[in-house]
Amino acid sequence: MSTLARYGDLQRVGEGTYGIVYKAIDKQTGKAFALKKIALDRDCEGVPSTCIREISLLKGLNHTNIVRLYDVIHVEEDMKLFLVFEFIDQDLKGLMDRLPSKALPPDYVKSFCFQLLQALAYCHTHRVMHRDLKPQNILVDNSGTVKLADFGLARGFSMPSRVYTHEIVTLWYRAPEVLMGTRFYSTAIDIWSLACIFAEMATGHALFEGDSEIDQLFKIFKVLGTPTSKWTGGIERLGEIIGDKLDDDGLNLLYIMMLYIPDNRVTAKAAISHRYLRNTLMNLPPLATLFDY
Repeated sequence: MSTLARYGDLQRVGEGTYGIVYKAIDKQTGKAFALKKIALDRDCEGVPSTCIREISLLKGLNHTNIVRLYDVIHVEEDMKLFLVFEFIDQDLKGLMDRLPSKALPPDYVKSFCFQLLQALAYCHTHRVMHRDLKPQNILVDNSGTVKLADFGLARGFSMPSRVYTHEIVTLWYRAPEVLMGTRFYSTAIDIWSLACIFAEMATGHALFEGDSEIDQLFKIFKVLGTPTSKWTGGIERLGEIIGDKLDDDGLNLLYIMMLYIPDNRVTAKAAISHRYLRNTLMNLPPLATLFDY
């Protein structure tokens, strides 16, 4: 374990679920890292359970499309904990906000979706739910590699489903079963969230912009229809909203990622083999070329 003295030139770059994130330079190598600072409560004993969970989960995950945790530094006198991550200077939300159309070109939409499904398939295979997927928690490097980040709300899961809190996932990306208060859920909630991000990458705007849980449900029902025991619709209205931003295969993948019944929702592992992703480009032009799009 290294010490905080190893890192210099700290610059605040953002805020995660449970801490402030800084860019820092390793004085020995000159390499940039992201340091997530977590303040420890003096009135409580030890490290918060949420922080322990994030550290333990990330230590067990090693994938190209998941942000890498290199080290953990405990500064006892200041009651601070620093998580040392690889540094990537932008997230998906910031990238799209900088684009004139707010939307990504089709090849980037397809590649980013494929990479995120790869990351989710890996997480789910290792019995980890992210539970807070949103563009702000997806990092993008200059080569077009995307990485899942901020596992502060992530949980390991077991089979059968356990009882979990429903206070998860930013409202616009929250699955309907969670909005309706279920405490029994599993990996399908991540698939719903990714579907919302998939649509947002293609169109440049969030698919469901609710301002409360009930408003979020109403907006979902307006597009996909009110769920019933025989419900099978929704794709026509979804197609109207997406327009020509996705081809028929892309629309089909989006649709099966947004089925109301969680057990019917496509899994990340199955989605990777979907026909929409057959000719995915992995060697994308540098991100700078997007600003000519």
